[in-house]
Amino acid sequence: MASQGELIDTKHGVDADPQETREWQEALASVIEHEGAERAHFLIQQMIAQAREEGINIPYSATTEYLNTIPADQQPPYPGDPDIEIRIRNYIRWNAMAMVVRANRNTNVGGHIASFASQAALYDVGFNWFWRAQNETQRGDLIFFQGHSIPGVYARAFLMDLLTEDQLNHFRQEVDGKGLPSYPHPWLMPDFWRFPTVSMGLGPIQAIYQARFMRYMESRGLIEASDRKVWTFIGDGETDEVETLGAIGMAAREKLDNLIFVINCNLQRLDGPVRGNGKIIQELEGTFRGAGWNVIKLIWGRFWDPIIARDKNGLLRKRMMEVVDGEYQTYKAKPGDYMREHFFNTPELKALIADYTDRDIADLNRGGHDIFKIFAAFKAAVEHKGQPTVILAKTVKGYGMGEAGQAMNISHQQKKLDREALIGFRDRFKLPVPDDQIESVPFLRFAKDSPEYKYMLERRNALGGILMQRTSKATPLEIPPLSAFEPLLRASGEGREISTTMAIVRLLNILLKDKAIGKRVVPIVPDESRTFGMEGLFRQIGIWNQLGQNYLPEDHDQLMFYKESKTGQVLQEGINEAGAMSDWIAAATAYSVHKEQMIPFYICYSMFGLQRTMDLYWAAGDQRARGFLIGGTAGRTTLNGEGLQHEDGHSLVLSGLIPNCISYDPTFAYEIAVIMHEGMRRMFVEQEDVFYYLTVMNENYEHPEMPKGVEADIIKGMYLFRRGASDAGKAPCVQLLGSGTIFREAIAAADLLKADWGVESDLWSCPSFSELAREGTDTARWNMLHPTEKPRQAHIEHCLNGTRGPIIAATDYVRQYAEQIRPFLNRRYVTLGTDGFGRSDTRKALRYFFEVDRHWIVVAALKALADDGVIEPRKVAEAIARYGIDSNKPNPLTV
Repeated sequence: MASQGELIDTKHGVDADPQETREWQEALASVIEHEGAERAHFLIQQMIAQAREEGINIPYSATTEYLNTIPADQQPPYPGDPDIEIRIRNYIRWNAMAMVVRANRNTNVGGHIASFASQAALYDVGFNWFWRAQNETQRGDLIFFQGHSIPGVYARAFLMDLLTEDQLNHFRQEVDGKGLPSYPHPWLMPDFWRFPTVSMGLGPIQAIYQARFMRYMESRGLIEASDRKVWTFIGDGETDEVETLGAIGMAAREKLDNLIFVINCNLQRLDGPVRGNGKIIQELEGTFRGAGWNVIKLIWGRFWDPIIARDKNGLLRKRMMEVVDGEYQTYKAKPGDYMREHFFNTPELKALIADYTDRDIADLNRGGHDIFKIFAAFKAAVEHKGQPTVILAKTVKGYGMGEAGQAMNISHQQKKLDREALIGFRDRFKLPVPDDQIESVPFLRFAKDSPEYKYMLERRNALGGILMQRTSKATPLEIPPLSAFEPLLRASGEGREISTTMAIVRLLNILLKDKAIGKRVVPIVPDESRTFGMEGLFRQIGIWNQLGQNYLPEDHDQLMFYKESKTGQVLQEGINEAGAMSDWIAAATAYSVHKEQMIPFYICYSMFGLQRTMDLYWAAGDQRARGFLIGGTAGRTTLNGEGLQHEDGHSLVLSGLIPNCISYDPTFAYEIAVIMHEGMRRMFVEQEDVFYYLTVMNENYEHPEMPKGVEADIIKGMYLFRRGASDAGKAPCVQLLGSGTIFREAIAAADLLKADWGVESDLWSCPSFSELAREGTDTARWNMLHPTEKPRQAHIEHCLNGTRGPIIAATDYVRQYAEQIRPFLNRRYVTLGTDGFGRSDTRKALRYFFEVDRHWIVVAALKALADDGVIEPRKVAEAIARYGIDSNKPNPLTV
């Protein structure tokens, strides 16, 4: 209803004609009462449109008053027993606090109390009334928990007998296998956590793409359409991470009404206020509404309702708007008399709370702590159609911690509470902890026959059962035999040159046509399909768009026109590596999230993959993703003309850092076929929690037929490609190793060594120096721990047994990549690599510049032989002169 009394225009001062204003407001109120809010909204829009036509400038405003979006008189009734829920929540609060305090008494492992304290009620309402579990009859909702708040999730699981007291006692003490991880980590708790999160923005962007991939699966008939939701809990400070807000426009554009963000606006980040001089809720409201989201503000708890109802002239609303977050934080760190004096700072405002005691004022609660308000917001969110929803829930960081940290800048790092603080916490939440036990901080539990325990079980059973569980297996896939990739196993043919990128595309086409698994292949490209020769997929399988294609594409008369479809298979993400990687993670975890295995292929510029989104690659490893990542146009010398920021010399080093990422740098099509087939077997048949990174190039050359019997060695990372002359036992000999396109330079170098210098070469293709190093390290470790048993041999040692001469390795990557195997070699080892900044030029010029071409390999081999005393050093000098190598050329690392 319209406000009564004198109305204040906060921008221009006192209303010049209050009577006229009231008449307009009463007319609007009458429309709302008799014709509904939608009609009122329409009339206001028409009036604004007419005003603009008349030349009145009415700028768009994406923000509303600093009030709850859902008024008190529109709240639905609360369906549960609030008193019993409060008792349960108080136990959870205590146990969450006790975990951290106990862990810090004898260790320095840390932990966070304040974040969960601020959102305990938010989680409580979700667990009790909204979050459906995955079970045999439903797939369930997806919850991305805020990382710093998980002591509360553990505390609830403990009350429901999902975790033991011993586990809680080992919070952040995991090495002995008993403990609980600091944040949600599926790798460490694979039966409990689904998604890894902490305040890095990775949860929000992944949640958006999980919601979108759910729509993809539904559109393509892979899962049934449903009302499942993706819930994402975010700290207001986390919204400063670019990943948090970077994809919200896409979520609105795609109409992801299966997505709900809950932003815990406790106004504090790690060191202090999020927006001390501003209002983060207003800022986020404008950002999300401007992006097209449904915004629900959950600011004030029900104890404010009577005061807001008394505010007939708008002075309280005006005061709420003018107070900045730094002041709001202070109010909750001080007693009620401080707020009376500083917030209600005029006679008119003080009159609103004249009958309130200081205790009453201190108890004025925020919306994020009020289960009645929370329920109303959550219900509105799940029922909203056509848009994603964000709930901006105002809370107090360290709620209930009193002088030990409530609303204080130190609260995020608060890990220890003294006796007085513990007593204050106990008394505040009415907990049954005797004074003589207070310092031991005992964990609390309900008896199995208690009303509280039965209530928890009843509520979870109503929602499908245990929420905190993760599916680790799905139905195994029937993958095609290796022979299905016969076109890649045989020679490309004389004069028929292809790139390894083209080989990947051919393999992808074979898989797409496979009747058993073709529909499960998910090609993902960040606006580079044509670069990788994949535009043929547009016409063949289409680009997925849940709206279809509502326009005639410019190239519709072409064979490979740009085709979007509701049942399309390609995910085309635009110039958006973080989004494409999040898409890949959603597909790569579908076996767990949807109980359906998908086979994702993410193809991108290798320089713009791991380097740009390394956090997401680690997140993929953490949540046990399965799929293929393809680094296209890989290597520092294979990409013509693009320059420094496009030329990759280190992605294989980065991928090798992730324990469950299996990395390869193949040279030939048959290597790709063998590696990919083995990857599919491991991931989609055996269901191992690994994923694959392969580098491919856009350089065309002839591909040979696969030598017989090398499949197992390809997978291990090294196989004999060509042996030197068998009758040259007395001739100097070297071992030449290489990968990717530079292995072809090694092949050419072997011919030069023989023709020009009489040196024989054994040629070893090494598709994975990373796998060789991992297996070598594992072998060395076993030998160290089993000193009395027969030593094992690493694969590389086995390969080089019985060979002669120094070993020279050349790749299109920094030397560190090939240097990984040095500890497992017992003779001279020389590595050539592309250390330094990339630059534009021809492949030939770049390979000379980075000193990895055939001539540099020959010189390196001759120098190694000279150092071993096999040939004279002058031959090295002769080779330098013969091949026109500038001895005074600067080191490429320095220029």
